[in-house]
Order: sequence, then C-alpha cells, then structure tokens
Amino acid sequence: MSEITLNKLPKTLQELQAMPQVGLTNPEEVAALTVAALALYPENPSETEKMLDFLRGPRPLNGIDKQFIRDRFRGKEYLMRSYFSGSSPENNYTPVQPYRVVVLENAYSRSQIGEGYLNLYVVCSGADSPRPLKLRNKPSTGQWFLWEQQLLTGIRIPKEADPWA
Repeated sequence: MSEITLNKLPKTLQELQAMPQVGLTNPEEVAALTVAALALYPENPSETEKMLDFLRGPRPLNGIDKQFIRDRFRGKEYLMRSYFSGSSPENNYTPVQPYRVVVLENAYSRSQIGEGYLNLYVVCSGADSPRPLKLRNKPSTGQWFLWEQQLLTGIRIPKEADPWA
C-alpha cells in the first residue's frame, strides 16, 4: 500500500508538470496524478484531456476516450473526490488536505497481464472495493504511463444528492 500526498491539485498541464511526482518513474505516483487530473474534469475538461495525454505518453486520448469520460461525469461532478482520503458520501466527498491517494498493488498486479504492464488499485470511499487502473512501462526511459483506467464507474451518491437521506 502506498499513500501519495499531493499538496495541491493541478489546474493546468504546466502545474501538473511542475509537481514533484512528474518523473513518472513511480507507478503509484502516476496513479495519483491520474486521479488529480481527472478531478479537474468538471471544472475544465480540455485541460484534463491535456493532462491525461501527458500521462498516457505516446498514446494520447482518442475521440472515443474523450466521449467515455464526458459520459461518465455527466451529473457526477463529485466522482473523483471519492478517491481522496477523508472523503465519504456523508461529507459529500469532501477530502481532507493535503490531498492523499491510497494506491494498492496485489499478488496479481504484475503476473497476469504481461511484461511491462502493471495493475494498480485506488481506494475509493464511495465503493466497496478499490478501482483498477493499468499502467505500461516504457523501458527506454523507465517511465510508467497510463494505459487504461476504470476509475469512472458508479459510486454511492453523496448525502446532499440523495433524495432519501
């Protein structure tokens, strides 16, 4: 288990590139940067896409990827806040600061998906189990890049949006 601390969330690609985790050599930090980039989406979709393109390295988002992300956020602006420590449905997914992302690796993270790939799992306060994302290593640089993510699936709705609360 790794807990990655982010002192602030980036608002631009340049801010992301200035963060201490930007070397992309630590896969858990790449996972946390992915959460940070996606957290900006409700406020600035195009800047989020630029950050994700950077985190994906030589494999930028395509039109289908962008549409998928847009669809998953519709009416769920709170979604990515659920990945920060301290958030919960009861506090409307309000994280504590500094922002912390808990990333897990398990016994199968490296063995079942092929050489150069790594499955990591990000703890989500709105779900019963951590959510996966897959990274790919670029041997020539030693960097890890986002290959795919399954962070945008449904979670429990925040208390303020629950008509039965």
